[in-house]
Amino acid sequence: MKNVGMKAESYRTAVATGILHAPAHCIELLRNGNTEKGDALKTARIAGIMAAKRTDELIPLCHPLPIYRADVEYELFEQHVLITATVETIGPTGVEMEALTAVSLAGLTLYDMLKPHCEPEDLCLDQCKLAQKKGGKSHYTRALKDAIPASIIVLSDTVAAGKKPDTAGLNVLDILKEANFKDIAYQVIPDSPEQLLALIEQQKNYYPLILTVGGTGLGPKDLTVETLQPLIKREIPGLMEASRSFGQKRTPYAALSRGVAGYIDQSLVITLPGSRQGAKESLIAIQPALIHLFDVQKNIPHAGGYQ
Repeated sequence: MKNVGMKAESYRTAVATGILHAPAHCIELLRNGNTEKGDALKTARIAGIMAAKRTDELIPLCHPLPIYRADVEYELFEQHVLITATVETIGPTGVEMEALTAVSLAGLTLYDMLKPHCEPEDLCLDQCKLAQKKGGKSHYTRALKDAIPASIIVLSDTVAAGKKPDTAGLNVLDILKEANFKDIAYQVIPDSPEQLLALIEQQKNYYPLILTVGGTGLGPKDLTVETLQPLIKREIPGLMEASRSFGQKRTPYAALSRGVAGYIDQSLVITLPGSRQGAKESLIAIQPALIHLFDVQKNIPHAGGYQ
């Protein structure tokens, strides 16, 4: 089963369709709700809804998802029925299979209830397919349309002294590369407010995005927030709210992160935790919002003058 534990939840919908071919007199039975087993359309609708809710039990390796809406609708033609299933959720993965399963089971139920009224060869379930999907990576992209530069500043006394390797900052670097950021500056400095202020002064207005890694906790040397918050003129509190909410579902320690995000002059500055997992979770949580922001933002600064 694919691991979706690090995927952000989003509102997702899927619509699937299928066609049941049947003789004209069978279509009339459906229209009147008058098969020998009862109202086939109503029964098949319930079957399709139940199937959507139990897809993870029917198809191996499908993830269980909370189903917020599942519905089956029909359009009756002279010799066929168009079956449409719509499924909605808020989750880390899509509901395409739930919609397809709903259509399939609704169609099979109609088939079963019509077969006493015609020959087997007169019935055919056909063209079961996905008609539409929204949400997730197909709707909330995680990569820039046009590459822009970024900067990563890792704050750690032990890493700067060579006593341990940096894992958090390098992981952030990999995520930014995959998201189509380019010319990414990467620097490690001690837990020094003075050095951090000097770097921010050099880099602001050259890099559209500056990420700091480390110094957001409650230790005596965790001063990144105190250093940068007074410089932020336009805060974006929702970014850190999203990061903490995402992280707290995975570890209760995320509530202790004091990260901030906002604009220092023309650069968006975001403070990430110093742990590898904390930095990764925080960035993954806000990545779609960042991509959207930079894709629609005009007059983005470039790193042409920074040395």
